[in-house]
Amino acid sequence: QRAFHIHDLEEDNRRLAMSKQEPLDGLITNDPQMLKICRQLEKIAPTTVTCTLLGESGTGKEVMARAIHQLSPRREKRFVAINCAAVPENLIESELFGYEKGAFTGANKTTLGKVETANEGTLFLDEIGDMPLNLQSKLLRFLQERVIERVGGRTEMPVDVRVICATNKDLQKMVHEGSFREDLFYRICEMTVDIPPLRDRQGDKVLLARHFKTRFAKEHDQKISGFTPDAIAAIESYSWPGNIREMENKVKRAVIMADGKYITREDLGLAVAGELSLNLRHVRQEAEKGAILRALSMTDNNISAAAKLLGITRPTFYDLIKKYDMPIANSALNSEAD
Repeated sequence: QRAFHIHDLEEDNRRLAMSKQEPLDGLITNDPQMLKICRQLEKIAPTTVTCTLLGESGTGKEVMARAIHQLSPRREKRFVAINCAAVPENLIESELFGYEKGAFTGANKTTLGKVETANEGTLFLDEIGDMPLNLQSKLLRFLQERVIERVGGRTEMPVDVRVICATNKDLQKMVHEGSFREDLFYRICEMTVDIPPLRDRQGDKVLLARHFKTRFAKEHDQKISGFTPDAIAAIESYSWPGNIREMENKVKRAVIMADGKYITREDLGLAVAGELSLNLRHVRQEAEKGAILRALSMTDNNISAAAKLLGITRPTFYDLIKKYDMPIANSALNSEAD
């Protein structure tokens, strides 16, 4: 009985360890939305499903693709990445599928493509939305049949490769416009993961900034202790349109340019931050005012309906209007009088 009891405790400990909310290897985050995505990727990784990572440029799509590879049974094999937007249109087919000797001018020897190089491993097709339309049909055939033909060759060669795609474009819109094949869209989107931009990740801005500060200070042998308060405020208030890639570049430059032990807002090249209020009373008041305005908008300024939508009585609604000195449209007053 004691042995069974100890065994049950060990199983419980294992389950707790597995359920611990931690990001994936190589990913720095505390955001609940991102942690949920990490759990999703853990489920995808052991399978052979073709998945597509969707998100703005610089959000870490390749980091997540590598994490999927590391969690998969193919982790001991190669992870091969190709950026479809960075390869000229006339070369991307040979880059993907390779070419035979003499296939074109300059083809002095048979060369393997990225697909063959990734055999038994993982192929990451970054910016697949930029793939030329004429090559999309060949990619579709490869995904369906798992065979390839080198440029200038006549022999079909079977390949065993896990495919992960990524793009910052709206593929569904491209399908409707005719610039992306519908059949290929459904083939690569067996599973899709939407990666939020940095501006929407709770608490990740300063967390990532400190991570990059530590990394680059070590790389460049700089004695940097941290960030000044104005730098922290600027990091939090900035929208980071370039996402993590932009932050990485700004922090790297700041580490090199900093005169003292602390990185300032000027070192980062950021504007003065607006007032960032974390006072709970202020936050609550702003939320209440926003909810009142949305309720009035949704009910076409009908006060009774707006109060019902907010879950409060009509007198309480009027008290809130008076409290926040919010003007009510004449149409609202008239409808209430009626």
